Amino acid sequence: MTEEQTTASVGRHPVLLFDGVCNLCNGLVQFVIRRDPEGHFRFASLQSEAGQTLAAEAGLPTDDLTTAVLYHQGHFHLKSDMALEVARQLGGFWRVFYAFRIIPRAIRNAVYDWVARNRYQWFGKRESCMIPTPDLKARFLD
Repeated sequence: MTEEQTTASVGRHPVLLFDGVCNLCNGLVQFVIRRDPEGHFRFASLQSEAGQTLAAEAGLPTDDLTTAVLYHQGHFHLKSDMALEVARQLGGFWRVFYAFRIIPRAIRNAVYDWVARNRYQWFGKRESCMIPTPDLKARFLD
């Protein structure tokens, strides 16, 4: 998938890039899916071709999977900014968490980095990326 094809397939939908073998990251994807019944969000594992293309476009090393990324309307939201933006876009009650933006980014990202460093130890790791159900397949980029 070329960069142009990836950007075109994204359209107006936010895309959550995640580590496909990380149980915490897969939990985040499942959390978003359950709270996004209209199917606003799209998903791509950082190991996929689409994920690699978007990660490279964001200027991230494609072999370092230490952050989930939210790509939306030409902007990349990393680390704690990603989590807060996901909460904002989920709307409803979840939008309240966007208020945590008042905490300095350096502090928020230090906590994010600590969890990211320990995520495999605390939550485990899969042997391979998750395979979406047929109902969800259209929401996942290859």
